[in-house]
Amino acid sequence: MIRLGLIGGSGLDHWGTAVRSHSLESVYGRPSADLAEYQVGKLHLYFLPRHGEQHEIPPHAINYRANIDVFKQLEVAGIVAVNAVGGITRHNPPGALSIPDQLIDYTWGRAHTFSMTAADDLLHTEFAGPFDGRLRTGLIKAATVAGVDVVDGGCVAVSQGPRLETAAEIRRFKRDGCDLVGMTSMPEAALAREAGLDYATLCVSANWAAGLDDEPVSMAAIEATLADAMIRLRSLLGKFFEEFPHVF
Repeated sequence: MIRLGLIGGSGLDHWGTAVRSHSLESVYGRPSADLAEYQVGKLHLYFLPRHGEQHEIPPHAINYRANIDVFKQLEVAGIVAVNAVGGITRHNPPGALSIPDQLIDYTWGRAHTFSMTAADDLLHTEFAGPFDGRLRTGLIKAATVAGVDVVDGGCVAVSQGPRLETAAEIRRFKRDGCDLVGMTSMPEAALAREAGLDYATLCVSANWAAGLDDEPVSMAAIEATLADAMIRLRSLLGKFFEEFPHVF
């Protein structure tokens, strides 16, 4: 049986009709929600809404360790994460899909590792390529087969949230080499690497980041952009899930 994890963010709160639900506990506390299991051909897909079933958990309050731990318990081969982000560089306008290869972590106060006390195994996890792996390669190939345009590569600035960034912060991120800005890729990606799970992210640019558009960021415009982009995102992921058994 081939198993894969899928973490949904803003705009993706389910996949289809679930065959069952899994209520799992973790030594790190409760995950964001129960996991819904879907069967896609030979693939068993386990879906977790990162922000909770009602989108009630803000980015800085997500129990990232519990979320990754329950996927580890389910023995998934890896995790595909969907993240709504703001576009910084010209390749990432509202509605664009991207599969980044780098990140810079600007968050603070989050539990960034499973190695928190002297009783834990101390892990110095290699993280030069935070999204490197077969999942990322498979997503890029699936996009080509599905005829869905994606930006291959790019760097995500991970901000603390839940507030949106200032224009000065976005200028700083751009100077630092960031193409996108989001709030949830860290510590999620690092914890997945610590847990030995392949991890790739598929980002949806919901808006131009602060100061890059003449109009203030509008939640109504973001929701409309996400609704349109999710049609293409689901097409890409659908093709990827069909091909997934050949990835691993």
